Amino acid sequence: MGDLLLKLNERMDFNMAFRLEIEKTNMTPYVLIDESKRYMSFKGESYHSNAIEFFSEISDWLGRFLKTDFDKFTFDCELRFFNSSSVKILLNMLLDMDDAKNAKNITVNWIAPANNAIIIECGEDFKTDLKNITFNVALV
Repeated sequence: MGDLLLKLNERMDFNMAFRLEIEKTNMTPYVLIDESKRYMSFKGESYHSNAIEFFSEISDWLGRFLKTDFDKFTFDCELRFFNSSSVKILLNMLLDMDDAKNAKNITVNWIAPANNAIIIECGEDFKTDLKNITFNVALV
């Protein structure tokens, strides 16, 4: 009976959609991942002293998700400021999205303040490197 219960619990965990919500701090962005809606969002600033640690759970989930047979995925990225460590991780995530088997089903919305040339230019640079996903630069 115990083995059957363990298998049922494993199966239930496997079928549950991942959801993660992290409130923003002075150094980290608000993060929302809602796998059931096929949606991820970053908003705020990202200059955590250990960006790898902060983004590890997000990167791990994204890697698993990109291997699934999803019909759509939207990533809204509205970062107002970020450090070089955050940019490196972000670029790796975007490249992983671009290399996914269902890359054509991915839309990234890079949302930048109209008066912030650095954020706009970063988005435009990312856009030139990404060939398979839809990458929009939206000014607000």
